[in-house]
Amino acid sequence: MPDPARHDLDDFDARIAGSGLFDPSRPLALARAPGRLDVMGGIADYSGSLVLQWPIREAALAAAQQAGDGTLRITSLPGSAGGPARSIELPAEIILGLGDYESLDAARLRFERNPADHWAAYVVGPIAVLLRERPGLLPDRSGGLRVAVRSDVPEGKGVSSSAALEVSVMRAVAGLFGVEIDGAELARLCQVAENVVVGAPCGIMDQMASALGRADRLLALLCQPAEVRGFVAAPPGVAFWGVDSGIRHAVAGSDYSSVRVGAFMGYRMLADLAGLGPITRADDGVLHIEDPRWGGYLANLAPEEFAARFEPDLPESITGAEFLARYGGTTDPVTRVDPARTYAVRLPTAHPIGENARVRLFAELLEGGPGEAELRAMGDLMVASHASYSACGLGSDGTDRLVELVREAGPGSGLYGAKITGGGSGGTVAVLGRADAGDAVAGVARRYERETGREAYVFTGSSPGACAVGVRVRFADRGIEER
Repeated sequence: MPDPARHDLDDFDARIAGSGLFDPSRPLALARAPGRLDVMGGIADYSGSLVLQWPIREAALAAAQQAGDGTLRITSLPGSAGGPARSIELPAEIILGLGDYESLDAARLRFERNPADHWAAYVVGPIAVLLRERPGLLPDRSGGLRVAVRSDVPEGKGVSSSAALEVSVMRAVAGLFGVEIDGAELARLCQVAENVVVGAPCGIMDQMASALGRADRLLALLCQPAEVRGFVAAPPGVAFWGVDSGIRHAVAGSDYSSVRVGAFMGYRMLADLAGLGPITRADDGVLHIEDPRWGGYLANLAPEEFAARFEPDLPESITGAEFLARYGGTTDPVTRVDPARTYAVRLPTAHPIGENARVRLFAELLEGGPGEAELRAMGDLMVASHASYSACGLGSDGTDRLVELVREAGPGSGLYGAKITGGGSGGTVAVLGRADAGDAVAGVARRYERETGREAYVFTGSSPGACAVGVRVRFADRGIEER
């Protein structure tokens, strides 16, 4: 079977070779990183859940080269998912001067003030964070960079187009300078880039899947904060697909952010109910709670204990002002409570507690070599996960209908379950079925398109993460070197 990663790199290499974007006399580094299909776990990642992530066939590619003119020039080329060709030129100081979080915040504000340029934050962010960690890479202002990117991961579909782009860019720039960086650290730094420069409060599972994923394997990741528990092969006869609802999703959206804030509010309230402490406040206002019981993660609560001892005492919702007056803040370093908003608390708190239990059972059934009864149980777990998303306010009519269509097709067609992926509120649903059920998945997509008028792209196949592929560096005098 052809190697999809090598095919993508060859195609991208050939495409930029005659583009005039790069100086053929200078070394040029290329890297590739895939998107991911969130099979189970999703938004419970920021609460410490186990998650199961499948690297998809579609990927982002980046090329990087040093320049001597003191500018950072970024070009975005259209990928198979479409999108416009875009370019931007910035002074190199925008990355050279970003030596701390305060200046990274300033970079985010710059892009917020210029919405037309916001796409470039996904490129500037990884470079700036890498240079913050390795400040000697571009030691003077006469330095500069040329970066070109192309992504075949559709944007706004809930399959981590942003993480794929960030990981490919940081991997290419690190490879250009010969910087050794392991996959977990690569993912952590790319998460910082998205949280601080892009301004999206994502967890770390997307970047970990894009960096460390293995083809045809589910990455089992315990998000406390990022512990790889293994790579689970799909058993013979079992497969995963993604079906796009045609409804755009955004991690930076208010629904995702408010549910995340509500979960951290819930944890803060549970700490009081359980008598945890002491509680201290950092200079940035983030709380720290001494928590030997749950280690700071909602996912470590047993669902039975939560339901019996704590859930009845949590409010369904609370205003930000009332919460801050009573509790002072949360332990989340990437979101803040808005006093003027009202947040749901009980359901966003319950979701990661229940989801962690569902994911663990799903993984056990999968690893045990599932038969018909186990596949049906796994499908039920996916549907329960989807229902919990919807209860939190992260559903959509399109994703709900796709899940219904999969359930209607049922085991007789080789389909067992489906759930919304990633941050919810649209995007893609993950589908579990027998390996020979591809026609049934295509049938679900066609029926959905007829009913809604929305295009239902089907994600099929898998490919390796960025670290399994490596970096290709092209030299004018000695050809290609793989790093």
